[in-house]
Amino acid sequence: MISIRRLTRTRAFQYLAGFLAAKYLRLVWLTNRFTIDPPDAVSRIDPELPVIVTFWHGQHFAIPFLRYKPYWRRQDKSRRDDGDNEPLKAKVLVSRHRDGEINAIAAELLGVGTVRGSGDHGGQFQRKGGVTAFKVMADTLADGFNMALTADVPKVSRKAGAGIILLGRVTGRPIVPVAVATSRCIRLDNWDRTTINLPFGRGIVVMGETVRVPAEADSATMESLRQQLEERLDAVNRRAYALLGRDDGTGNA
Repeated sequence: MISIRRLTRTRAFQYLAGFLAAKYLRLVWLTNRFTIDPPDAVSRIDPELPVIVTFWHGQHFAIPFLRYKPYWRRQDKSRRDDGDNEPLKAKVLVSRHRDGEINAIAAELLGVGTVRGSGDHGGQFQRKGGVTAFKVMADTLADGFNMALTADVPKVSRKAGAGIILLGRVTGRPIVPVAVATSRCIRLDNWDRTTINLPFGRGIVVMGETVRVPAEADSATMESLRQQLEERLDAVNRRAYALLGRDDGTGNA
């Protein structure tokens, strides 16, 4: 008899899990009333596309919602309709772990391309396929796709890694801190405080001020910008939950 562990590693199981995850996320999207803050957030970044979109681990399940540009732009009352109704071209960095395979399948079914590898620039960077993933992400941005990835790396929650700052320096693309939250959710008690968004409530996307990394940035400048990104991610996270009247998971309401 096949063991449960072996079963979960089969392609059939992973595809089924990814398919069900995508269906569930569509349900969450369709049954929550989402708003964006500020209302002109997408209009602001339009001239700078493609961008690097980043967020904390634990919020990654809701990131495919960001590509629905026409929906977000309709909330900007100051913008005239220019006929641009195409979703944002986007890819997301997904780990090579077997759980990552399920996430990758779900993302692809939701219309988001994937880059497999690690954003970690620590000692395991080479082993986790980080070098290859970094080059693919740079090429993805050069091809006009927005690139989404978590700022923190396993298993250090809410601490921005150096990899995303390096990606910003090498590509010259601005880094946009984002938080996605729903009024109804379950927060798991794990290292990244994974949030399971629930249907039938309100949702919010908060975009923060972009971080730009000069091509000539030295190590001290990059560390300063890493800290700045970390602060801005914390700020958008706090604001997202404050707008929903919820605790952000760090004790702030």
